Amino acid sequence: MKKLFLIIGAPGSGKTTDAELIAKANENISHYSTGDMLRAEVTSGSKLGKEIDSYISKGLIVPIKIAIATITTAIKNAPTDVVILDGYPRSIEQMDALENFLQEDSSIKLTYVIEVKVSEETARDRVLGRARGADDNTEVFDNRMRVYIEPLAEIQAFYTKQNILKVISGEGTIEEIVSEMESFINSHI
Repeated sequence: MKKLFLIIGAPGSGKTTDAELIAKANENISHYSTGDMLRAEVTSGSKLGKEIDSYISKGLIVPIKIAIATITTAIKNAPTDVVILDGYPRSIEQMDALENFLQEDSSIKLTYVIEVKVSEETARDRVLGRARGADDNTEVFDNRMRVYIEPLAEIQAFYTKQNILKVISGEGTIEEIVSEMESFINSHI
């Protein structure tokens, strides 16, 4: 059975970097970024990639059927039994779709959801400072932030009720944040 840790956070919260560093330091942990998986598909130039790009380029959420298929295939094929997935869920529909999948497929267990909490100011400074792609500009950031915040309270409430939500401050140094997150994950595997 795969143990799944979801990492959620605002655009620019550092969730992908944190997860990459943890996976690099722990050979028993694999990391997947929803955004990176979807961007890789866009870069491939495939028909699916063009469809995904039509959403990402506007800061919109990729349709659930595409996201769930991409994510669950990656988790099942992961070379380790512990998987960190960042950037998912970003909507109530995505959360529900994953929950439905997990209820039907016992090969993956959602162990914890870790929220990396940062202020909007910190998130904005990081995203606009990195300019990683065409989706890193003020207009798209504002839309991505709105898309992130709208369902957040409901997502937090859902995972809090299951007693699997852990909130970590993303305002410290990368070393501090990674250390706290890594200790937490290792104590739950």
